[in-house]
Amino acid sequence: MPSGGILELRKFVAPECVFGADARNLAAKYALNLGARKVLVVTDPGVIACGWTDDVMTGLRDAGLPYVVFENVSPNPRDNEVLSGSEVYLAEQCNSIIAVGGGSPIDCAKGVGIVSTNDRNILEFEGVDEVRIPIPPLICVPTTGGSSADVSQFAIITDTTRKVKIAIVSKAIVPDVSLVDPVTLTTLPADLTADTGFDALTHAFEAYVSNAQSAITDLFALEAIRLVHNYLPASIADPLNIELRGWMAIACLHAGFAFSNAGLGLVHAMSHSLGGTTDIAHGLSNAILLRHVVEFNFPSAADRYRAIGQAMGLRLSGKGDEEACTDIINELTRFQESVGITGTLGKYGLDRTMIRELAGKAMADPDIATAVRQPSQQDIEDIYERAF
Repeated sequence: MPSGGILELRKFVAPECVFGADARNLAAKYALNLGARKVLVVTDPGVIACGWTDDVMTGLRDAGLPYVVFENVSPNPRDNEVLSGSEVYLAEQCNSIIAVGGGSPIDCAKGVGIVSTNDRNILEFEGVDEVRIPIPPLICVPTTGGSSADVSQFAIITDTTRKVKIAIVSKAIVPDVSLVDPVTLTTLPADLTADTGFDALTHAFEAYVSNAQSAITDLFALEAIRLVHNYLPASIADPLNIELRGWMAIACLHAGFAFSNAGLGLVHAMSHSLGGTTDIAHGLSNAILLRHVVEFNFPSAADRYRAIGQAMGLRLSGKGDEEACTDIINELTRFQESVGITGTLGKYGLDRTMIRELAGKAMADPDIATAVRQPSQQDIEDIYERAF
């Protein structure tokens, strides 16, 4: 059998997805369908304040399903929070989980599920296919338009000892159901809308140029890029417009399908290092790094970046690679500024003395494995330097 290209073996995994206004109100029904007897609801204080967790809890009460809430989740979920959540899950004799929130509560919920069924420290599962026993039934109600944790086989947890984010990648942690409700995005403030939107954009960029891409993931990646480019600024300008929020939720869904199956790359490896060391918002660090990584990668994937440029509305026909690369970087810069993301890593409290340590941690990140161009530590240090 011939190998390579369209015939190369690839897998595609995804949860059941329900998309539409008020999808969050189906959480209790799906919990019952999955055999829930007692539910651990994983969320955070910000989501609770918006009322979205209450909607899910009301549904559980109406369905006669007992539940307990775990809300001690940081913006970058930590290993000790996963441990605390698993202790609550086991002590309360839960048998299923509902995550309500952005990537942090969802990743924490995945971690709780891993620890609860595998009975080991969450840090022991770093890497690819290290989760031997699948997690309990997990239903997700995402409330941000960016992380795609609700459809992915990734969980990102902060190792508080090493001060680095670890990536856990396994089809054993893909959620059972994602209830994608654009209504929940209407309470997302402008800065978080921009940050999470850039996370989705970066997911799509990296999936499209990944060395593990496929014809299937390409479709989702390019459409996600087109949608984010078209709808992110408008959704920031008109935050209560559910249709605009809906298009961003679809963009996030597409980007999630793409990167969960194609993998990511250097931007995310570098962002994970930054997030573990400094706690900078993940989408924000992606936005700052993306154009610099595109410049580094471009010689290894010129045709693919040209397709990305066209998805952003650029006319690159007849232009040489150097000019095309410049146009894409300029458009990324313009787009970033249009959604209110300005400045460099230095603006957000980082110091150049950290670069060597940050680069070393990025080199060890699993996302490097699917990067279209394999960097040296010096390459990564140079990219961090340009981002200051």
